[in-house]
Amino acid sequence: MIPVQRVFLSLVVCAGSAIADAAWAQDKAPPAVSEVVPAAPVVVPYDDKLWRLAEVIGSVHYLRTLCKAPDSGEWRSDMQKLLDSETKDEPQRKEKLTAAFNRGYRAFASVYTDCTPSAIVAEERYRNEGATLATEITSRFGN
Repeated sequence: MIPVQRVFLSLVVCAGSAIADAAWAQDKAPPAVSEVVPAAPVVVPYDDKLWRLAEVIGSVHYLRTLCKAPDSGEWRSDMQKLLDSETKDEPQRKEKLTAAFNRGYRAFASVYTDCTPSAIVAEERYRNEGATLATEITSRFGN
């Protein structure tokens, strides 16, 4: 059985790849070097939910590492997969997602220095929020 916390991130990574691939396939050939214009920031309709998801992943990563969960290191690599699938050739979006992950990580690092019962409850609640966000993103924007 696959743990719920792993499923929600897998859904987002798969949906992000499908959305990015569709957009990539529609692009025209790149302009000649003399015609290159700085790219305008890319905005997608689910960015707000994606930023929040990145914060949640950062928070869960910190709390699971603090509480010595066996899969604690996987959250960081899952965030990298999300960055790779969602921010291909989009440095501004990558920067914002990375900042959101770090904000979530630091938010709990400033509160919890030991694995307490309230840290465990917070981690569980954040995983549940992440699962909800992933479901919303994939069900609304995954096609």
